[in-house]
Amino acid sequence: MSIFEAVMLLCFGLAWPFSIYKSWKTKENGSKSLIFLTALIIGYISGIIHKILFNYDGVIFLYIINAIMVSIEIVFFIKNKKRIT
Repeated sequence: MSIFEAVMLLCFGLAWPFSIYKSWKTKENGSKSLIFLTALIIGYISGIIHKILFNYDGVIFLYIINAIMVSIEIVFFIKNKKRIT
């Protein structure tokens, strides 16, 4: 397991609960875009696939947790976008 990969994913992951909470409370998307969120989810899914196929270790759980949080953010983004239009 790479400690640097784990720290990177932990740091990225720390921001998502705050972003999700803000999206939920304010019902606004702010400066996020669906393209940005989609790029992130593709990156996390690619990391998960890499871990499964080539280098399975405990870091896979950080990828999964982050992917779940980004997926929640995408749901709020779509919900908030429909609310505005």
